[in-house]
Amino acid sequence: MALATPLEERAGALAKRAKGASAALAAAGTAAKDRVLHVAADALSGERGRRVLAENQADLDLARGGGLAGPLLERLRLDEQRLAELARALREVAALPDPVGRIDALAPRPSGIHVGRMQVPLGVVLMVYESRPNVTLDAAALALKAGNAVILRGGKEALGTNRALAALLHHALNEAGLPADAAVFVDDPDHELLYALLRQRDAIDVAIPRGGTALIDAVNQHARMPVIQHYQGICHVYVHAHADLTMATRIAVNAKVQRPGVCNAMECLVVDQAVAPALLPRVVAELAAHGVLLRGCERTRALAPQVAPALPADFDTEFLALTCAIKVVDDIDDALAFLRAHGSRHTEAIVTNDHAAAMRFLREVDASCVMVNASTRFNDGGELGLGAELGISTTKLHAYGPMGLEELCAKKFVVLGRGETRGSPP
Repeated sequence: MALATPLEERAGALAKRAKGASAALAAAGTAAKDRVLHVAADALSGERGRRVLAENQADLDLARGGGLAGPLLERLRLDEQRLAELARALREVAALPDPVGRIDALAPRPSGIHVGRMQVPLGVVLMVYESRPNVTLDAAALALKAGNAVILRGGKEALGTNRALAALLHHALNEAGLPADAAVFVDDPDHELLYALLRQRDAIDVAIPRGGTALIDAVNQHARMPVIQHYQGICHVYVHAHADLTMATRIAVNAKVQRPGVCNAMECLVVDQAVAPALLPRVVAELAAHGVLLRGCERTRALAPQVAPALPADFDTEFLALTCAIKVVDDIDDALAFLRAHGSRHTEAIVTNDHAAAMRFLREVDASCVMVNASTRFNDGGELGLGAELGISTTKLHAYGPMGLEELCAKKFVVLGRGETRGSPP
């Protein structure tokens, strides 16, 4: 048998630390877990929060010097408002019901036993992410409240910020009397160390990558444990033939402009030909006024010639910037076919006053979240009532959409009896 390399030993030690803490987390009471979240939230407005902002500024300065792209810089940036939002999310997670130990669907069987399903923690969650230091707290909060230990492996561009956030978490865990290894921070961005961690299937129960395509592909390639993917967000807004065009314009502008560098931003506007002549001039003008670079199909350019011609690849691109594709379609059948061909199963929206069309869109569109008359920006754990999210799963096993507390638990069967036995006595 080959001897373990120093890298494998380091990865194994990190994984075992989290595994050792996972038993304490699974047995922890709700009050202790909630105290961690409240202490962490309070710390964000004090000296520890100021330390996080100072480290974040240093990370931003290094990233700018290294040529990090604009959307990634925006994801990296923290300020007092974003710290306040993080604190609010921590408190919202603390206020949610504790799922651990809950028994659902308890029902009697003819034999006399009662059978139910109990919510239990997954165990150890390896969170792999890049450029988003808010994930450090969001992931830890949800994992801990659901009774899981978490291993946090952020990107090198946020190393200082994540280090300060991990110290804040460890302070909160200590205050609540829970082991610091309930949140193991990987203080080394070496890719080979990550790949070694992804081989620790005996200690790590699930890996969740959150970032670009290259990161997700690498995690899928190297992981020896189940992977829940947070894949591309190629999101569409479809303006139906019976849409309120003022509403459609407002939704499209918000979906594209409000925060273009995130996964639930609109990347392609799909317009029914019946309303294209009336809608396109006004929505193109509004988007252009906000600095959006537009790329359209031939039918779009016939009605709005100022729009640049779209290349085929534009309809399969997550721009994560103030760039947007536009496609004119024949009708709802054509729109649904276009979304099937070019969507990423993340978020899709329809703008319509036709109830039947709205219900058909909800049924037939394969995406983790489907909207009617609302911006794609609402596909977010906080907005959907989860407090926060680990990511938005675009695969269906075992979660689909924003991952909150429920998705960080498994269900085991429990049987309650009063001495029942099976079959004839011996």
